[in-house]
Amino acid sequence: MAVIKIKRYFPFSDSTNKETLNKLIPFMVRQAHHERNQHLTVRLYAPEGAELAPQALPLVVEGLIQSFLKPVDWVDAVANQYVPLPYIGVRTLPQPTKIKQLFKKPDCAPLHALTTAALVLPGLLSPAAYAIEGDSVDFQYSHYQEGKRDISGLVSDPLTGVNSVSGIKTLNPIEVDSLHGSAKITLSDRVKFAFNYLQDTWGGATPVATAPSAFGGNGPLLSSDGTTVVGASPFLQSAQQIFLDAQKNSLIQNFDPNTGEAVYTRNNQLTHTLSTASPETRKQGDFKLSYEWDEAAVTVGGGISLEDDYESRFGNIGGRWDINQKQTTLNLDLSYTNSDTNAVLDHDAVTYIDKTAYRLNGQLETLEDEPKSNILSGNRQDWATHFGVTQILNKDALLGADVSYTRSTGYMANPYKAVSVVFIDPDQQFEAPPGGFQGQLKALLEQRPDVRNQWNLGGRYVQYINQLDAALHFDYRFSADDWGIHAHTFEADWVQPLVSGWTVTPRVRYYSQDAADFYTPWFHTEQKFNGRAKDNELPYDPSKFPSKFQDNFSSDQRLSGYGALSGGVTVTKQFAKGLTLETGFEYYTHQGSLKIGGGGEGAYADYDYWLANAALKVDLGALSLGGSGGNGHAGHEHHNHGVHAPAGVMFDHMLPNAGDFMVGYRYMYGNQSGDMLHGANAVSDQAIVANGCGPNPCFVAPDSMTMNMHMLDIMYAPTDWLTLMLMPQFMDMGMTMNRLDGAPLDSEAAKNIGNPLDSNGVPLDIGRHIPHHVQNGHETGGIGDLGMYALFKLFDNGVHHVHITTGLSVPTGDVDIKLRRNHTIDGGFIHYGMQLGSGTWDFKPSLTYTGHIDQFSWGAQASGTVRMEGQNESGYALGDLFQATAWGSYNLTNWLTASVRGMYTLQGGLNGKFNGLINQFGPMDYPQNHGGKYWDVGFGLSAMVPSGDLAGNRVSVEWLQPVEDNVNGYQLERDGALSATWSVAF
Repeated sequence: MAVIKIKRYFPFSDSTNKETLNKLIPFMVRQAHHERNQHLTVRLYAPEGAELAPQALPLVVEGLIQSFLKPVDWVDAVANQYVPLPYIGVRTLPQPTKIKQLFKKPDCAPLHALTTAALVLPGLLSPAAYAIEGDSVDFQYSHYQEGKRDISGLVSDPLTGVNSVSGIKTLNPIEVDSLHGSAKITLSDRVKFAFNYLQDTWGGATPVATAPSAFGGNGPLLSSDGTTVVGASPFLQSAQQIFLDAQKNSLIQNFDPNTGEAVYTRNNQLTHTLSTASPETRKQGDFKLSYEWDEAAVTVGGGISLEDDYESRFGNIGGRWDINQKQTTLNLDLSYTNSDTNAVLDHDAVTYIDKTAYRLNGQLETLEDEPKSNILSGNRQDWATHFGVTQILNKDALLGADVSYTRSTGYMANPYKAVSVVFIDPDQQFEAPPGGFQGQLKALLEQRPDVRNQWNLGGRYVQYINQLDAALHFDYRFSADDWGIHAHTFEADWVQPLVSGWTVTPRVRYYSQDAADFYTPWFHTEQKFNGRAKDNELPYDPSKFPSKFQDNFSSDQRLSGYGALSGGVTVTKQFAKGLTLETGFEYYTHQGSLKIGGGGEGAYADYDYWLANAALKVDLGALSLGGSGGNGHAGHEHHNHGVHAPAGVMFDHMLPNAGDFMVGYRYMYGNQSGDMLHGANAVSDQAIVANGCGPNPCFVAPDSMTMNMHMLDIMYAPTDWLTLMLMPQFMDMGMTMNRLDGAPLDSEAAKNIGNPLDSNGVPLDIGRHIPHHVQNGHETGGIGDLGMYALFKLFDNGVHHVHITTGLSVPTGDVDIKLRRNHTIDGGFIHYGMQLGSGTWDFKPSLTYTGHIDQFSWGAQASGTVRMEGQNESGYALGDLFQATAWGSYNLTNWLTASVRGMYTLQGGLNGKFNGLINQFGPMDYPQNHGGKYWDVGFGLSAMVPSGDLAGNRVSVEWLQPVEDNVNGYQLERDGALSATWSVAF
């Protein structure tokens, strides 16, 4: 137990002194927390001869729930006798950010009320919640992985020819890598700013449609020798006849080997038809600006979310009002979202999915450069409002309730989902089974209503259990809409602090929903599908569809009736200096049988996934209050560990003292979009076609390529001569391509040397992939290679500093990313330069010198990368790298520095080649077109906060401008590179 003693040396009525106390108390609370005291008590002392007036005491701890403090208990306070304040005891939880899980809304007003003086409900919230409303920086990585689905299809026995439904190996399921970063910054006593950045890259197989397995929606995908089933090839429509019995059940047709007569077997087993997607990346950023009064606050915010085929812009405004001595909080929010869909329906899907309804209403247009492909466009708008109330019941419990309404209008369908429809032509029943029907299977692009009204009602209860020093949180939510979906959500978690700053939080969640009115796995209609309909006519009559599906229909499993159960655990370790590490795991299962009341979708739609995450959280408020933040290090700018180099230079400085930490974030952006070069000279398309692809002609060339890299710099100094450094990274890349003038016809790609062969030894028509390269571009993203380094001080006299860095790059980045399968032909490996890592263990040494006199500083560095393996798991190795750079800087002010530098890079060529299929269409697919010599000049600025709560935080930026490129083979010219960094030492 820690005791905080505050002596009354000045009048409480003085507003300045009151404000000072309100800042002093949270500091002392936080200090006790950092010393790992799990319980502390606030005691007020008066100077001798003075009396603590009951009416003055509440001013000491403004924002505390005053109804818990009984003035009668304070009357007899005299000199050197502490006054016990009931319920001011604060039990600190080692997990400061758990407030998000406890209240589900970081900016809830009870949090504001209880943390004004960093004194919160005993055991329920940590004093560190004060910093959540203040200054913090968070980074999180998560990985989502779906399990493989149970897919079935119609398989023919190669010996007997008998057709039967059998399980088929599925395509690789959805996999998502996500990066999330956020920051909260106090601009003034009442103004706060927050922003979030989210990026995820996904790829894998997802359901496109659903139909009985007997319809053959998933044909067996055979190995190259034609003997082994290696997967499922999706078919959304069938040229063969579909057979149904009198009750419209699906039938499998076989033939009696003795009589030759058709034999039919009923089989209603359903299955998803899956289609795979190459990696795609989404990026989202949003901000929030708030202004607070003593008992109210207003917040405005907005953001944007970008994908190749989707863009969403949103804004919101909200208010908070505290009443009843801040025991009751009211929240009201209003938001608006405007979203545009521009989905490319590539040519291999055009002939399988009927999109006539969208073409007739003007939402479909043809690509000029790829006339067989379409773009489906649509706009959606969402207005939403939310009202919530939170009531503090007592010192250990809180109750909340909220209601919200959302109105959505416009295009709300999924452009990549279809519904299987069997058209039964009454005039074409010549081969129908006895008493049954024959039909034709078609896939119609799904249609959803253009209006949706949603209502949500929820409640939450939080209870602190004093005996266990834990908190229980329970949530329930009911939602309903005019699509017929009614849903229930139950969620609970248990926050259990342990010793030494550890917290464990297990949680469980259950969800159940009814199906949408227009949901159906598939349906049939007794009419002919008119493939020769006029351009201004539908090839079918919607009025003859089942009544529920005449206007709208969807087989999207997210609109089906189902239940879902998930459970997970989060483990958190809080360090004394304001750092928190967090890791979590969650498992989720989606099953129709879990639906409340039964009647959910069949087992064919069941699937599961797991989600793992790791997070680093930096409490800037704790660093400044703890006295070990930026102020302590600001004076080391020109002492002991040299000076900070421009933002694009890594391993430029060491930490000066044993026990020091530094946390930083580094962003690097590179762009190529100039001319195609051969050596240092620009070349024509014709030259690239003839010479850029070795023995084969080139068909395409890169038009632009971008690279975004996000890195964490985590540094620790066990001694004053050694600094250890860990650098995890997350990266994404994108490439667009264009056809080359003078290139052969796409079909000529089948003649490429090294082209794969089918089971009969015939070259595959890989040229059918070329339109996909041109119209869609390529993207990759995920974890890059992990860097581990040690920096050793060689010399330091206060002016000149020299240190050496030795490090290893661990091959954690993927080097086996592949493009999706099209036209029954595998896409093969994506280009060498778009894999996420080297795939080899690499040695990375460097030697750095820095110096300074007065306002001038300078430095130089030589660094390299040596591949320690001859090839990676995919059969190749990147070339070795050498870099030399030198810079000079000048302090424009005591907080702002400008720099200029030069850099030379020698990048070795690529060794080996992919040990699997790669469809070689352009220079980027050939090993000889990698590496070169490069000269650059950089211009940078670096700013350090000199004082205040954020003192010592440093932000730097540098633009690196190419001066000359001398490339190996044929490569795209560079445009430039941007580096930006943030760091804080403590």
